[in-house]
Amino acid sequence: MHKKKITTIAALLLATLALAFTGCAKNDTITIGSKDFGENIVIGEMLAQLVEAHTDLKVNRKLNLGGTFVNFNAIKNNQIDIYPEYTGTGLSAHLKMDVINDPEESYRVVKDEFIKQFDIVWLGPFGFNNTYTLAVTPEVYETFGVETYSDLVPYASDLVFGAEHEFFDRQDGFDGLVDLYGISFKGDPMKINASLKYQAIGRGDMDVTNAFATDGPIRQYNLKILEDDLGFFPPYHAAPIVRKEVLDKHPELKDVLNMLEGKLDDATMTELNYLVDVEGKAVEQVATDFLKSLNLV
Repeated sequence: MHKKKITTIAALLLATLALAFTGCAKNDTITIGSKDFGENIVIGEMLAQLVEAHTDLKVNRKLNLGGTFVNFNAIKNNQIDIYPEYTGTGLSAHLKMDVINDPEESYRVVKDEFIKQFDIVWLGPFGFNNTYTLAVTPEVYETFGVETYSDLVPYASDLVFGAEHEFFDRQDGFDGLVDLYGISFKGDPMKINASLKYQAIGRGDMDVTNAFATDGPIRQYNLKILEDDLGFFPPYHAAPIVRKEVLDKHPELKDVLNMLEGKLDDATMTELNYLVDVEGKAVEQVATDFLKSLNLV
C-alpha cells in the first residue's frame, strides 16, 4: 500500500511538471502572422527570422493568413501576436477615421489609438510607403494618355475596374474613390482574390485596378501608375504591430523587431517584391538574403 501511494504521488508530480513545462513552452512561443500577398509575407518572414536569431523564443508562423481583417481579428483575439500593418489601413479600416495625409501625424494617431482601443503597440516603421494607387494597362495608357485619376473620368465608362474583395469594404476604398473623383466605370466592378488580381489585368480581364506602390507585378506587366491628384489615399507606412501583453512578457522583442526600422525604402521593397512575386524566389531565402546583407542574421 505504501509503495502504491508513492507511485501515485510520483505520477502526480510528473503530471504537474509536464503541465508546467507545457505552459512554459507555450509562453516561450510567439505567433507571427501576415496578410496574403508577397510583400507582407516576406516581411513577416523577416520578423520571424530576427526573433529566432536574436532571442530564445520559438516562432509559430501563420504567414499568408488572409486579408487585412482576418489578421486584425486574429491579433485582437490572441490567435497571433505580431503582423506587419500599414498606417493608412490602421487609420481608415480599423479606426474608421478620415484620411491624414501627413505621414508622421498618421503614424502618431494610429500608434496612440491602437494602444488605447486595442492594447496593440505600433513599433518603428520599416521606411517605405506602400500607398494605394490606381494602375492601368499599357493599352489604356497608350490609347488615352492618362496621367492622373482625374484624367480617367472621361473614359471610365468604357473601362472595367477590378480589385481585391477588401478594397470594397473600406473607407479608403472603392466607394470613397469614385465619389471623390466622380468616376463611373463600365458595369459592376470585378471582385477578385488579391493573389489573382495582376494575372487578371495581365490577361485583359480588366483595364484599371488598385495597386500598392511597391508591388512587383507593376513592373512585370508594365502597368502605368496614375497620380492621385486629389489626394484620396493616405500614407501607408508599414510597421510591426504587437499585442501589448506579449511585449510586456517579452520586452526584448521591441529592440529585435525594431532592427528593421528605416531599413526598407520604396525601391528596396519593390525589388524584394519582384523577386518573390514575379521571379518566384522562395520567401525564406529572399528574407534571409536581405537580412544577411544588413548583417542582421
